[in-house]
Amino acid sequence: MEEQQNENQLNIELSEEVAEGIFSNLAIITHSNTEFVLDFIRVMPGVPKARVKSRIILTPEHAKRLMVAMQDNLEKYEAAYGKIKTQEEPPGFPMNFGGPTAQA
Repeated sequence: MEEQQNENQLNIELSEEVAEGIFSNLAIITHSNTEFVLDFIRVMPGVPKARVKSRIILTPEHAKRLMVAMQDNLEKYEAAYGKIKTQEEPPGFPMNFGGPTAQA
């Protein structure tokens, strides 16, 4: 049985660059009949242009598995730390993040 476990193991490498991660405060999800595309974007206050920082392309089956895994992890998080509060946002993207406009 020990050999079976070793055959089913997957070694995953994580480079230092990828381990640093990329901050995103906006995600746009699109799909076709064969794939889901998740674009992760960083929107900065007062900047009318934002750039996609990372794009992940998934099969529909993997998109569904990701959704289930996210739901499971959110439930575990809320059980440990309390309910996550979300705000209803008006249509469109928040460009000033609710704070004062900076002046130079």
